[in-house]
Amino acid sequence: MRHQGTVLVCMFLFWMPLSIAQSDGQVVLLEVNGAIGPATYDYLSRNLKQAHQKKAQLIIIRMDTPGGLDTSMRGIIKDIIASQIPVVTFVAPGGARAASAGTYILYASHIAAMAPATNLGAATPVQIAGFPGGDRGKKENEGETKSGDPMMKKIVNDAVAYIRGLAQMHGRNEQWAEQAVREGVSLSAEEALTKNVIDLIARDIGDLLAKLDGRKINLLGNELTLSTQQVTVERIEPDWRARLLSIITDPNVAYILMLVGIYGLIYEFASPGMILPGVAGIISLLLALFAFQVLPINYAGLALMILGIAFMLAEVFVPSFGALGIGGVIAFVIGSIMLLDTGIPGYGISIPLIGMFALLSAGFFMFVVGLAVKARQRPVVSGEEELIGSFGIGLEDFDQAGKVRVHSELWDARTNQPVHQGDRIKVIGRDGLLLTVEPLQESAKED
Repeated sequence: MRHQGTVLVCMFLFWMPLSIAQSDGQVVLLEVNGAIGPATYDYLSRNLKQAHQKKAQLIIIRMDTPGGLDTSMRGIIKDIIASQIPVVTFVAPGGARAASAGTYILYASHIAAMAPATNLGAATPVQIAGFPGGDRGKKENEGETKSGDPMMKKIVNDAVAYIRGLAQMHGRNEQWAEQAVREGVSLSAEEALTKNVIDLIARDIGDLLAKLDGRKINLLGNELTLSTQQVTVERIEPDWRARLLSIITDPNVAYILMLVGIYGLIYEFASPGMILPGVAGIISLLLALFAFQVLPINYAGLALMILGIAFMLAEVFVPSFGALGIGGVIAFVIGSIMLLDTGIPGYGISIPLIGMFALLSAGFFMFVVGLAVKARQRPVVSGEEELIGSFGIGLEDFDQAGKVRVHSELWDARTNQPVHQGDRIKVIGRDGLLLTVEPLQESAKED
């Protein structure tokens, strides 16, 4: 009996900290605002792991997104499914939406919640025009799929199977999920709750935690009861790494970095020794290549841009009466428009920006690079190279060494032929401050 009592006491003492931990746990709040891309994936992935290290009780993702890139969305969903901590996706505040990729993430979460006056849906995928094997998983906010396109059918069927699998995992409405993909339909928060698309509606984070208390969920095959009465909420904002990645992977910024990199290197090659344009060009180009690595770029558009730049550069060297330059500008503009045409708000290149850089590119190659090339082709006007071949006057009679005047300067000179005072001479060599000269046939006084 004594041993049994000791065991019971130990079990009671061990159970007390666990019960306290469940009632006084920590909730991690993450924010997703705007289009979902590589920066969003990096931010959520790292902080989901950090929440596990902190032994948080719950993770809330407050979301307001028009959609995003397929690769980033699927990475986020994989992390949510594998999470050992319950993940609640909360579409808030009022007026927010979880369109396109946001709908998939909402379906993948352990708890799907929305605030009043919010909406979700429009999850139809469309093909990204690019080379075969590229990222075709772009999401669009509206529009029906083209039933006559076999490739489009494959993409849509894959998206339907994917979102239905997510719906089955948490017992949500599979039929409406398929409609959201095939027909691009949307729902308000109240309609979504009625159709079993989401689990609850809450006004704010406090109301959400109150409604989550006591709710049972399935976490990695185990049933878990949430206790959210006495919890502290820690909001984790994007750090410098996430903000830097967000800036670099902005299509407009990546586009500018690429052009600055190309122009910097071209200017460095056209005018060697400047150093700064070359260094800035290499850094900018590497940053742009990193951004394009994680963005769904169109390689045909990139090839047209490079061809356009090559044509504009050729206009400087080859007289084509503007044909190469005009053709280069046209190819550059078309390639820029095709480069990153995702159709996702926040993931496209601004048309005014393309127009501005097309004009700047034409001016850069026709004037700046042209001036640099012409400057290199001009005759030398100073230094040793310019002095050789110059003319001067003998200041005294000498047959080996004497004094001459060249460019109004007094020089020591040597010769193999006799030079008389007043003879016109020509500089044929130089060794430091000693010139090698020869007399000309005609002699004249220097003016």
